Amino acid sequence: MKSWIKFINDYKSYLKIERGLAANSVENYGFDVQKLVDYLIANNMDVSPIAVDEEIIQQFIYHIATELNPRSRARIISGLKSFFNFLVFENYRKETPMELIEVPKIGRKLPDTLSVGEIDALIGAIELNKIDREGKSQGERNRAMLETLYSCGLRVSELVELKLSDLFFEEGFIKVTGKGNKQRFVPISSSTQKYITIYIETDRNKLNIQKGFEDTLFLNRRGKALTRAMVFTIIKDLAVKIGLHKTISPHTFRHSFATHLLENGADLRSIQLMLGHESITTTEIYMHIDRKFLNNILNTYHPRR
Repeated sequence: MKSWIKFINDYKSYLKIERGLAANSVENYGFDVQKLVDYLIANNMDVSPIAVDEEIIQQFIYHIATELNPRSRARIISGLKSFFNFLVFENYRKETPMELIEVPKIGRKLPDTLSVGEIDALIGAIELNKIDREGKSQGERNRAMLETLYSCGLRVSELVELKLSDLFFEEGFIKVTGKGNKQRFVPISSSTQKYITIYIETDRNKLNIQKGFEDTLFLNRRGKALTRAMVFTIIKDLAVKIGLHKTISPHTFRHSFATHLLENGADLRSIQLMLGHESITTTEIYMHIDRKFLNNILNTYHPRR
């Protein structure tokens, strides 16, 4: 069962970096998958995460139904859905064995949202002209990255995989490859276009770009693609620098993008298309609007206000 260790560790890294979950939440998700692993071991089923099918999942669910209450079962099923969706997202599997497995809808804590002022402060804390020990600067790159994360609402995986050939500045769009290799076109503001252009013409053009990364937009100092972990670290360091006491990650910028659009009058369907959500229900759950904002909407637009 050694293969499970690697996949679970990769999955936990994804939860921390891409989803921005707290350490305890990451461990809990890992425990959910470990329940399935323990069941396989107990029943002498030497099967990898790639080979697990729906029948095995059903047998496991019948098993835990005799031991756990409905809420605990729901949590484990949700955790397994997330794990197998991750394997599909990373192209380890073509489809998930959890497709037809139902789970009760339960509440979940959404990530913190950044205000426009906090986003400006984070980006403003970037030292644009700072030179590292190798004589290179990453300031313009970091500013362009964070502007792109926020203004386009990208997942961090979409950001690090963005290509020069995906930039259609004359049309005002970028081409984004999301989950399941599905592509969408997302509008990009003229200011973000400017910052990307500055980065390309200054920092990026001075790099010794490695073979195979010629078309990758955001590069590290060695001329290779950035990792999701590197983007996560850059954001966390900036948060510490400005004394921001919120749990944030690259995903926080995506969540803030959607929230700010909704608060300023954008419709859910448009936000759904920009985020690349399959279902409008996902977009509705994703939104984090406080009650004060909803009261303001009611008082402004309802005929009986």
